[in-house]
Amino acid sequence: MEISLFGKILSEFFGTMILILLGDGVVANVVLNKTKGQNSGWIVITTGWAFAVAVPAYITGWIGGAHFNPAVTIGLAAIGKFPWAQVPGYIIAQFLGAFVGALLVYVAYRDHFHATEDKDSKLGVFCTIPAIRNLFYNFLTEAIGTAMLLVGILGITNEHNQVGALGAFLVGILIWVIGLTLGGPTGYAINPARDLGPRLAHTVLPIPNKRDSDWGYGLIVPLFGPIVGGLLGALIYQGFINML
Repeated sequence: MEISLFGKILSEFFGTMILILLGDGVVANVVLNKTKGQNSGWIVITTGWAFAVAVPAYITGWIGGAHFNPAVTIGLAAIGKFPWAQVPGYIIAQFLGAFVGALLVYVAYRDHFHATEDKDSKLGVFCTIPAIRNLFYNFLTEAIGTAMLLVGILGITNEHNQVGALGAFLVGILIWVIGLTLGGPTGYAINPARDLGPRLAHTVLPIPNKRDSDWGYGLIVPLFGPIVGGLLGALIYQGFINML
């Protein structure tokens, strides 16, 4: 079955929407008041995000490759594994999908947003907030995490591993371990669309008693840190392979 470019772009929109619905959804379940999962902790959040990546990858990966992340798309293009001509369409679809997914999370948890007083918790449902604000080191953290993401994806899906249908599940494990090990300083955006689309949703949604959306951070660290890291990770892995 030959998939059109429109079909691939649509799959990126749909897959990224599901990723954010499930990923931001688990954060909402943990941090908002009066939910069934309130205060269940970081392990629940990282586990939820891992499956939030794996599930839509199985749903749409056979169509468009399941990038769901501009850093992945750009990194793959930089090493010749994805056509540059398709990069803009993929990235636009990813940002739009992330925005719509965040809107759906608000609809699902609307009453809990109203029942929550903490403004940082409400922002944290949508986007990342650094534990210690230091833009230089926050940027490096996001770059390192995303470099590991690209090295991991390229390594797991290398044809010599022959992982087949297990690939998406193993990438979910990769997301899980990145969250557990490198997610503490910044909340591991490792995906510009995952942060920017929901941050915009936080800005426009009628959330009561919300704080600002912290665009001074959002337009620097989680937007460009992952792109730099994705490029470096892809180039490092490809350089390693070329040395063999």
